Amino acid sequence: MALDQSFVGRTYPPTPAYEVGREKIREFAEAVGDTNPAYTDPEAAKALGYSDVIAPPTFVFSITFRAAGQVIQDPQLGLDYSRVVHGDQKFAHVRPVRAGDRLTVTSTIEGIKSMAGNDIVDIRGEVHDESGEHVVTAWTKLVARAAEEA
Repeated sequence: MALDQSFVGRTYPPTPAYEVGREKIREFAEAVGDTNPAYTDPEAAKALGYSDVIAPPTFVFSITFRAAGQVIQDPQLGLDYSRVVHGDQKFAHVRPVRAGDRLTVTSTIEGIKSMAGNDIVDIRGEVHDESGEHVVTAWTKLVARAAEEA
């Protein structure tokens, strides 16, 4: 059953603040195999003009996908998460994420469509720091695969 188009444009409340830690950045950089010293060495980051280590560009996925959970778990939307696969991801950075940032995410449903029985949901996550500065926008595409017919 196709998802309700009236949900397009629905915005969910901002998430509680997520405090970005040096160790989380280091672990993420290590997990993705990125050895850029700006991700692990405060002095290397300062030499580039940053106040502390910065995060790899895709680090923010960990908090934007968690925020998208508000959409996924909205019972009125009716998305069957057991059938969901991650379809696509894009980021537009205003500035790098830094250790010490306290970030919130506001999620908005940008699009809903059905294709070949699959439901496709596009979610935009606006990430701001505690001063309200826009840090990054993330777009997540989720595909709820069609139920297999018996």
